[in-house]
Amino acid sequence: MLINDTNVKSFRMTKVFRENTERINACDFNKNGDLLISSSDDDSIVVYDCEAGLPKRPIPSKKYGCDMIRFTRSGEQALHCSMKVDDSIRYLSLSDSKYIRYYTGHTKKVRSLAVSPIDKSFLSASADRTVRVWDLRSALCQGLIITPGNPVVDYDPDGLAFGVGIDSQIIGLYDIRNHEKGPFEMLKYECEGEFEWTHLKFSPDGKMILVSTNTSLILLVDAFSGVLLHTFTGHQNTKNVPLEASFSPDSKYVFCGSTDGRIHVWRTVDGEKLTTFTTDNSSDCIQCVQFNPKSFMLATASANMVFWLPPVDDD
Repeated sequence: MLINDTNVKSFRMTKVFRENTERINACDFNKNGDLLISSSDDDSIVVYDCEAGLPKRPIPSKKYGCDMIRFTRSGEQALHCSMKVDDSIRYLSLSDSKYIRYYTGHTKKVRSLAVSPIDKSFLSASADRTVRVWDLRSALCQGLIITPGNPVVDYDPDGLAFGVGIDSQIIGLYDIRNHEKGPFEMLKYECEGEFEWTHLKFSPDGKMILVSTNTSLILLVDAFSGVLLHTFTGHQNTKNVPLEASFSPDSKYVFCGSTDGRIHVWRTVDGEKLTTFTTDNSSDCIQCVQFNPKSFMLATASANMVFWLPPVDDD
């Protein structure tokens, strides 16, 4: 199905999964789009079969908790950060629910995880004001960047560069092969109001960077010139939640949840709001919204996971 205004407006709630007893704090599709994984404040990880529309058995993480869940590139493992005991990152085999490796070094909560689209490296950013570069095959940190403020990170879609959002006002762009030399570009932004950057994402076409905040403000930046293209507002965030906005696979739309059970959609070409979807519960805090990379399907997460699909044509 084509991703256009008409079809995006046609999304409907199709399945609601009540697998969790507390907030789902992160979710992620694998690159093939046939699986979705989530982590929750109830210390459980759930994998969903997107083709069957069914959840698989939950994976408990009671001792350390789980947040910022991400599939690895193979889709057979996942990474997540800890919420209890320590600030380690944990590498989980999904086939047998056993941990393969732990990555230690951060001394405060990990705020951001990004997995390389081309190799076995990944990035982590922490409230200890450091960004670390890792290789899945080694528990030893491969690179360290000290930042002057709280960072968030993401790889560009080619995996050759990465961006670091620093202190909610600067984006540093780094060459993955020469990150120790510092950023090759520094972009600075000044916006009115008090807010904290909570997520940074490159668009799938690599031309834009999306910055989510803990308020009802989202920034869209040109990844090459650094120009602030648009600000997206109007979604409720009265609880200062780290709402995670995301792109459609064609980079033409941005989706974000809210604290009043609504999902908002904007066009990237002109910054105009296209539509708003509403869940059954106005008290739902929709923290995560993800568009399936391979099929016309949306996943939104509050305390429940919801799959959104267009209406079925009976003809």
